[in-house]
Amino acid sequence: MTTVSLLGDLEDDALRRDEDDRIGTARERFRIPPDDTASGHRQLAYMAGNSLGLQPVGVARDVEAELANWATLAVEGHARAQRPWGEYHALLRGPMARVVGGREAEVVVMNSLTVNLHLLLASFYRPAPGRYQIVMEDSAFPSDSYAFRSHASFRGYESRDAIVRLRPREGERLLRTEDVVDYLRLEADRTALVLLGGVNYLTGQLMDIPTITAAAREAGITVGWDLAHAAGNVELDLHEWGVDFAAWCTYKYLNAGPGAIAGAFVHERHLADAELHRLHGWFSNDPANRFEMLPDLTPVMTADSWMISNSSVLSMTPLFSSLALFDEMGMLALRRRSHRLTGYLAELLEQAAPSTGISIVTPQDPSQRGCQLSVAIPTDPSEVHARIRAASGVLGDVRMPDVIRLAPVPLYSTYHDCWRAADALAGALG
Repeated sequence: MTTVSLLGDLEDDALRRDEDDRIGTARERFRIPPDDTASGHRQLAYMAGNSLGLQPVGVARDVEAELANWATLAVEGHARAQRPWGEYHALLRGPMARVVGGREAEVVVMNSLTVNLHLLLASFYRPAPGRYQIVMEDSAFPSDSYAFRSHASFRGYESRDAIVRLRPREGERLLRTEDVVDYLRLEADRTALVLLGGVNYLTGQLMDIPTITAAAREAGITVGWDLAHAAGNVELDLHEWGVDFAAWCTYKYLNAGPGAIAGAFVHERHLADAELHRLHGWFSNDPANRFEMLPDLTPVMTADSWMISNSSVLSMTPLFSSLALFDEMGMLALRRRSHRLTGYLAELLEQAAPSTGISIVTPQDPSQRGCQLSVAIPTDPSEVHARIRAASGVLGDVRMPDVIRLAPVPLYSTYHDCWRAADALAGALG
């Protein structure tokens, strides 16, 4: 299978940019999948880090070390391992807090994203007569929608009444911040909770988290965020922004592996609130007397209060290598490189647009997007993606009915990856 190269004369420019732009990249510390196509390239142009991040080179070593601890220490590994398993999650608290802009007491690594959303909704969705609606975006990831509906139903409300799905204006694909803010101000008396995606999984739009959070709090509305596509992708400052709670996964931009452990944030103003209901388990208890096995809970005044049980050591282990890279590189430097890479990819796609009929759904303003660009395709996107994967070794992903998502991740993607993706897409459609 062959495609016509419409951007072939720009390849040398992409290679030159890679030579000149090495600040903020750690590509050599990731395992880049080999290109198994006949394209002639040694490695895939991997543009799917928004779906599953690549494996840091230190992960295998760290996992093997824990397997060795299990083999040689058995149960004593909870206390004697180099990273004692008993409080293993606490070792990740600091670096994870730095990624999301929280204080250490506000952050906990546990469970999976939707499980954490359920635990947090059990506390923060507090409907009252006349004020019971949950506000979300219409294009939210389906799992969020299912979770919200289940909590509304559990509290005795019909989802069609309790769930408000904010839609873009007629003829548009993106939510406007002013429309979200206006709705919260006008419907404050009926709204119990607003919970939006920080970066929308479908469009790649970065919501104005501080502005929407401030508007919700001014209206007396509890505000939470699903940060699945934001954590490790954009700069976050959850504590200073006053977010009530948030949850995120770690297998996308945080590179912790398929189905990896997740994270949660609860603002410190809620940590000592005894009237805030929680679903408790053993690890909700203060570790100082956890092993006294008392029937009554001794609350811990951190986000661990939402923790049900000890988390899987082997699921948490890959995070050490990844979070160490974020501490080393810094979100500011990564974000700057992201602007450069994603901006370059956008320029190439715009050059290809007149001859291919594609258009970029994601906002043009770099401050309103992460590294993902969602490209509207004028024909079947699954077929087009299959063609660029088979012919050019370019791996993005598809979201029906008409979107191919391409994400140049600043930790490991290159300008040449961006060129390959744009050139392959242009060739497949042009």
